[in-house]
Amino acid sequence: MQLEKMEEGLVIRTTGSWYKVLTDSGSVDCRLRGNYRLRGNKQTNPVAVGDRVQFALQDDGTGLIHEVCDRRNYIVRRSTKLSKQTHVIAANIDLLCVVATLGLPRTSTGFIDRLLVTAEAYHIPACIIFNKCDLLALDPDLRAAQDELSGLYRSIGYPVLEVSALDGTGITELKDMIAGRTVLFSGHSGVGKSALLNALSPGLELRTGELSDWSLKGRHTTTFAEIFPVPIAAGQTPLTTYLIDTPGIKEFGMVDFTAQELSHFFPEMRAALGGCHFANCTHRHEPQCAVRQAVEDGEISAERYQNYLNILDDLSGE
Repeated sequence: MQLEKMEEGLVIRTTGSWYKVLTDSGSVDCRLRGNYRLRGNKQTNPVAVGDRVQFALQDDGTGLIHEVCDRRNYIVRRSTKLSKQTHVIAANIDLLCVVATLGLPRTSTGFIDRLLVTAEAYHIPACIIFNKCDLLALDPDLRAAQDELSGLYRSIGYPVLEVSALDGTGITELKDMIAGRTVLFSGHSGVGKSALLNALSPGLELRTGELSDWSLKGRHTTTFAEIFPVPIAAGQTPLTTYLIDTPGIKEFGMVDFTAQELSHFFPEMRAALGGCHFANCTHRHEPQCAVRQAVEDGEISAERYQNYLNILDDLSGE
């Protein structure tokens, strides 16, 4: 029996049961070998963008994926609110960019923190991109609110950039940050992820959408995850950069966390854990809790702490 010759490539698009795999010689449309789905995997998508896969070329020019290479990391969320299944958004990520806006539409800190906590858990560096900063000049209250949030996240240690895909503000700084890396852009529909990618690489010409008039929320313009390999210059040197565009996320359901470990993924709480009287402190009601004391003293944001409690409630309800 002749063994099939295996090739390896990068999954750059997933649509239904088909996967576009990029190799050194071009791209190949691949399907997943049938028995691969029967391995007891809780994930709705055993193959995600960013995966490296081994496949065999078929007579009709398509490929058959036999193996998914070990992932360095990945971002995962609950498939639906009540589901036990998970959905991998992307794998093998160098940087997570949480794209947010404080108006049209509004991104809550709860949503931001859920993405940041997941990145911390899977050892993925993260930054926050406040898009549509051109609107801030029209609303002093919005300007003040964004300044406050930017200061909060910077004090924790997260890089924060204010950009405008419309007028180009901050795009050069963002290019310098991401050049040569595999970068996942994630956020609500309507925050301008596709417009931001167009600003980073105008040749992409990704479809963008307007806000719904009645809800002031974004409409989905990206319908599936896709990686765009593009040259982005750091200084004068263009580097191949892998931009991952994903459909907008309404809610980010977290999985694979325990109540005991959650606080370790909040950097400012992690720094205080040694002062808690109980090693398994949940920082909710236990006496001599250093985290709650830090909140009372203003050293930990009360809003971040409340977001922690909300996530804790979700985990306890599983």
